[in-house]
Amino acid sequence: MSRVRSENTKPEIKVRSMLHAKGFRFRKNVKSLPGVPDIVLPKYKTVVFVHGCFWHQHPGCVKSHIPKSNVEFWTVKLGKNVVRDIKHKKDLKKLGWKVIYVWECELKNFEALEKKLPNKIKSAIK
Repeated sequence: MSRVRSENTKPEIKVRSMLHAKGFRFRKNVKSLPGVPDIVLPKYKTVVFVHGCFWHQHPGCVKSHIPKSNVEFWTVKLGKNVVRDIKHKKDLKKLGWKVIYVWECELKNFEALEKKLPNKIKSAIK
């Protein structure tokens, strides 16, 4: 687990480069916001979290299984991640931020994400 990165992962870089190419300007890993969002778009008062399906237990995703060995440890650990994500989302919403999640499995269909994500961000200012 020591090799699991918390910043600048390949999925994050892919999403950031797509947003930059679409003309969005952002800050990354803003530590003053709850949960240290991966991408912060101040103009739209929107944050984007790029989540791994396993680590954040994406509902209904094949990758969000619990390992068969040491089940109790993994259930508690991954459960805490989910609870923490919910708390960060509530805290950000209280501060007036819109929260968008991009899941690792969504990057497989990058063209669909390229169309969907900018629309979600722009809808934040309405």
